[in-house]
Amino acid sequence: MLFDTATLDTRTVYQLLTHAVSPRPIAWISTRSPAGVINLAPFSFFTVASIKPPVLLFTQVNPRDGQIKDTLRNLQANGECVVNVVSHAQADAMNQSCAPYPYEVSELAAAGLEGSFLPWLATPGVAGAPVQLACRLRQQLHISTEAQGGTIVLLDVLGIAVDDALLQHGQLSAEQLDVIGKMGGDSYCTTRQRFELARPELSV
Repeated sequence: MLFDTATLDTRTVYQLLTHAVSPRPIAWISTRSPAGVINLAPFSFFTVASIKPPVLLFTQVNPRDGQIKDTLRNLQANGECVVNVVSHAQADAMNQSCAPYPYEVSELAAAGLEGSFLPWLATPGVAGAPVQLACRLRQQLHISTEAQGGTIVLLDVLGIAVDDALLQHGQLSAEQLDVIGKMGGDSYCTTRQRFELARPELSV
């Protein structure tokens, strides 16, 4: 079956794209409001944009009311955030932080979590997160202000905090990093089952 996106309603496009583009890594982003409230929210439209310089990319998809989310609001105010990697053990807390709390309520506290400060920022990460990436806002690209439109956000990575237990010979071990990914709908996946394929080489 062929789907012409120009003829589809937004709900159908969302369902097709989020089910087809999966699994997706989750950026669990903590930010700080001008009043000092710590906001925490997961974003599954997330990836690495560059290594040199180190840059992350996530997209805020606009809510149905077309307003920007607290995360982007805070980033625009002070330009900093922590991207926390979601472990399987913290999946329930991550899900709780999705709830539509008012702006003046801290999702960090509401989810029963504690903050963990990094030397580069005044905004805390999530204590217990296996990897925390201290970031500063680099650039925004507004695609659309409509509901379900989006803003692409580029973040410069200032520093990375890694749980010592996850390091082998000074490198982050994929085998030890028990993280989750987002599938379509309410589905998630783990990285507990993996397979390897060596990159092919061509003989000259």
